[in-house]
Amino acid sequence: MDELDRRLILATQRGLPLCAQPYAALAAELGCDAATVMQRLEAMLARGVIRRIGAVPNHYAIGYTANGMSVWDVADEFVDELGERIGQLPFVTHCYRRPRHLPGWPYNLFAMLHGDSRDEVMARIAIVRSLLADACRADDVLFSTAILKKTGLRLAA
Repeated sequence: MDELDRRLILATQRGLPLCAQPYAALAAELGCDAATVMQRLEAMLARGVIRRIGAVPNHYAIGYTANGMSVWDVADEFVDELGERIGQLPFVTHCYRRPRHLPGWPYNLFAMLHGDSRDEVMARIAIVRSLLADACRADDVLFSTAILKKTGLRLAA
């Protein structure tokens, strides 16, 4: 990662500029052109330096007042394939595999589900449960009560 990549990360770590041409605005700030900004971001994505570029909505502000992190104990030989399927559901915003912490925490698949009510989230959990079928041995849901953190890693200037 060179100096321009670092400056680009610093310029975008709080989000893209809210304007019609955000890459052009970044380019003007960094002293390069928009094509360079896009190429650098694509290269950092490909190398895994950054994970994604996307909107991060405040679910409460757009009307989803029930947010539940569902946790699943899925047979290891199926967790990757089933996690991919669960992650494609329109009401799932995060889906990932994590190591179990036995004996108290047997869950290895996590999926954040959103809805207008807890009942709606529970109905959506039933859909996930049916997709996981016999590969799932146990599950639980942890409902959000407050937003504690909505940011990723921040580099110091």
